[in-house]
Amino acid sequence: MLVRRAHEHGITTLTLDSPHNRNALSARLVDELHDGLTEAAGDPGTRAVLLAHTGNTFCAGADLKEAGAVPLGLVRLMRAVVELPKPVVAAVTGHVRAGGLGLLGACDIAVAGAGASFAFTEVRLGLAPAVISMPLLSRLDARAAARYYLTGERFDAEEAVRIGLVTVAGELDQVLPGLLDGLRRGSPQGLAESKRLVTAEVLRAFDRDTDALAERSAWLFASDEAREGMTAFLERRDPVWPR
Repeated sequence: MLVRRAHEHGITTLTLDSPHNRNALSARLVDELHDGLTEAAGDPGTRAVLLAHTGNTFCAGADLKEAGAVPLGLVRLMRAVVELPKPVVAAVTGHVRAGGLGLLGACDIAVAGAGASFAFTEVRLGLAPAVISMPLLSRLDARAAARYYLTGERFDAEEAVRIGLVTVAGELDQVLPGLLDGLRRGSPQGLAESKRLVTAEVLRAFDRDTDALAERSAWLFASDEAREGMTAFLERRDPVWPR
């Protein structure tokens, strides 16, 4: 099992547990996470979902060994997070890369520890942050999005808060209890309708852009340049394009 499930005091925790590939978005992990969200949506005892992880990486993005299946599966997963009638909170203590940032951006609240780091690494592989832009661009500072999309630079939790990617940076054991208690105090209807308000623009992006961005993403993954970039990454060498 790549996604572990637990429930306590109104909070369903879904833990990404595939440390051997840095919790990459394999088809199996995506399916298991989607199933966990569906179960939580129908559980009257779940007030909110906490998305956690094992290992030093929250999510490394697409599993490059299954790259061709990534775009639509990731779109389906991100939309499930956004549409879930219950708040989803991400708890990040490690690294987040590429498609993992789309999963993080789909969450309603994101908490990052001091050791967390973030990077849109697609540009270095001959790819682009296409489908993950749907939950992200309405949340991110526009100048910061341009910088980090284009450079692939790594940034820390404090910068992630500044640009709108993360809600709060701090020690998780100090920040999470208060946040989760606040969610427990909300009524199911109040939480669902309040979430509907704050996710409306993101859902409009999904409705408007899914087909075009999924097609673009699939084209990129199949391109010669991306195949070289992904192969170079897996072989731990520089790609052929000059620096």
